[in-house]
Amino acid sequence: MSAFSSPNLGHRRLLAVLIVLAISVLITAGASAQFVPPVPVPPANPITPQKAVLGKILFWDQQLSSDHSTACGTCHLTEFGGADPVFGLHPGADGAFGSPDDIHGSIGVVRRDPVGIPISDPVFGFTPQVTDRAAPNFFGGLWDPESLWDGRGSSRFDDPITGVNLIPVGGALESQSLGPILNTVEMAKDARSWASVTSHLAGTKPLALATAIPPDMTAAIAANPTYPDLFNAAFGTPDISPARIAFALATYERTLVADQTPWDVSMTGAATGPGLTPNQQAGWNFFQTSPCSGCHAPPLFSSGRFASIGLRDINDDIGRELVTGLPFDRGHFKIPTLRNVGLKSTFMHTGEFLTLGDVVRFYQPGAPRFFANLSPGVPVAIPTPAEGPLIDFLQNGLTDPRVASASFPFDRPTLYVPEVSMVQQIRVGSLCLAMLVVARKRKGASLL
Repeated sequence: MSAFSSPNLGHRRLLAVLIVLAISVLITAGASAQFVPPVPVPPANPITPQKAVLGKILFWDQQLSSDHSTACGTCHLTEFGGADPVFGLHPGADGAFGSPDDIHGSIGVVRRDPVGIPISDPVFGFTPQVTDRAAPNFFGGLWDPESLWDGRGSSRFDDPITGVNLIPVGGALESQSLGPILNTVEMAKDARSWASVTSHLAGTKPLALATAIPPDMTAAIAANPTYPDLFNAAFGTPDISPARIAFALATYERTLVADQTPWDVSMTGAATGPGLTPNQQAGWNFFQTSPCSGCHAPPLFSSGRFASIGLRDINDDIGRELVTGLPFDRGHFKIPTLRNVGLKSTFMHTGEFLTLGDVVRFYQPGAPRFFANLSPGVPVAIPTPAEGPLIDFLQNGLTDPRVASASFPFDRPTLYVPEVSMVQQIRVGSLCLAMLVVARKRKGASLL
């Protein structure tokens, strides 16, 4: 039997029950809107309930990181639009804090040597490191042929151990899922290997550090209390490998289709919630006739392309050129989806804007920008009367209420942040500060 085949005969009864339940959920919750196209699924990695719930467990398990502080979901909280509400400061290309090229990135892990002992990082010392780009919306690119800001999440997915090609085309989610696990800023100690990751998982109790675990995850762990058991249920044998981890994580992400926004309700007529208000409709009317809709094309509200909008000097971060090697792509970054953008707390790959009003004003003619390698269509003239309705449309008209409330399938466990060292206290303090900023922003208070 292939390592990626369906479960063995002993699991068929459970599989049948789970499939019936999954289909009933899809019929009940997904009959709402068929306006978005189906999520493309590579034939080598078909969606199964067991694989999806395994991916969900892995995504939210902090034990996947070397120091047990960080899960994939730590920087991709669903109720914040699949992005990170917490941001730290990265010094940017010049290496100096407090200069114009600083980045609002995600807080990662403390630098550790291969044994796991904290060591001083040249930039961050013994404090948690910070990523040099803001965390993107993790379920916003389910349809994209390439993922991540620069597209290095390739459509082709090869086995990280053997180099054998597993997915020729359509494996961007698989490709991007494994990077953070070995990244020494995001989740890993120095020189972390896949052998250490898989052997650790084999002896780890799933979600041992989490609380308030959703019912589907609780039931899966009750039926299969170890990771080898969960992998056996999903793949037919208990072997844990990076390729299987990628297959599970990508499968989970493909179940997160946020297609019940007020815009979807208005477009489809499905009675899943309120449609656009008159003010949001006015914003949509402007949006669809403006250059905005060229890059952020409905119904996905992203073209999946890459562009330079003049945000930073293109030499500070060459973006897409890192992947293609083409000078034309210098300073170009993935055009993100606008679905659930109103839930985010920072915007752009630099994280430098804190409100959608800031974003809209940046696109106006006359706003400061760099013009080298600028993409066509920028800037965008937005008449003053259109600003308010446009922001309302983006903020609220494109927000799926299930995402905002972290309801199934966007539910998640509560992550555990230990407070037994100064490093961990810094992490908690950063979280509290960022949550305060987000809360104040949502109430309309000044951030100053």
